Amino acid sequence: MTASGTFGYGTETEVSHLIDIQQLGAIVCKGTTLEPRAGNDQPRLFETSSGLLNAIGLQNIGVDSLIKEMAPLWAKWQVPVIVNIAGASVNDYAEAARRLDNVDGIAGIETNISCPNIKSGGAEFGSNPDSAAEVTRAVRKATSLPVIVKLTPNTSNITNVAIAVAEAGADAITLINTLRGMAIDIRRRRPVLGNITGGLSGPAIKPVALSMVYQVAGAVTLPIIGCGGISNAQDAIEFIMAGASAVQVGTANFNNPMAPLDVLEGIKNFLQEEKIGSIKELVGTARTKPS
Repeated sequence: MTASGTFGYGTETEVSHLIDIQQLGAIVCKGTTLEPRAGNDQPRLFETSSGLLNAIGLQNIGVDSLIKEMAPLWAKWQVPVIVNIAGASVNDYAEAARRLDNVDGIAGIETNISCPNIKSGGAEFGSNPDSAAEVTRAVRKATSLPVIVKLTPNTSNITNVAIAVAEAGADAITLINTLRGMAIDIRRRRPVLGNITGGLSGPAIKPVALSMVYQVAGAVTLPIIGCGGISNAQDAIEFIMAGASAVQVGTANFNNPMAPLDVLEGIKNFLQEEKIGSIKELVGTARTKPS
């Protein structure tokens, strides 16, 4: 899959002229809110030595425009499109899910309770098991679509949050969103980002994401989607062996639009080399003791 916020809406003007999107397992579109959002003040992006800080602030066209402008395009595609939703209240999430239900071209919902770059909502819900479960229940009640919940690493106990959303009706869990971070311009003596802090993604967070997938896979029976620093096939296979049933490629898309297909091809080659018939045979193998 492509990770939310790194692949736009997957359209011709954005990425589909560069990559055959129909080969992907799914596209997760950029975070979408009930009303259009202008996003945070500039600057919003800053490259670190091992990743990327972003504070986009969920700039998006809003649910109604997405349904009118994007869903008809997606309905013509073979690749399923999952809509990532965010909100400032539980009602926002539920209403967004309700409007997206039964819309042609929308294959599922990824409930973003983990964005660290907005002033209200987002990671506020995902850092606490009770609030995470409340949002999940509201979304589950509002839609017949598959509900994926994307969790934040910015919490004291990711396993407790994962168990809570599983019990509240989630169909799958995405691990993880970005880690909160910042950078300072030493000449200006000011934070680099207009929002002061942002979300760190890229290779720097892979060990954290991998560890959390491993932890959560031992605590829930739901499918887990691994996300965080996946740049190549080896990264993806590590997540699968840790317990993920699928993976998302995010920041790597900015460096190489072909990254998702490169990862896919590398996985296929690995399976052939190891004489493995199905990727399912690798899920969670790092969790089992050798015989």
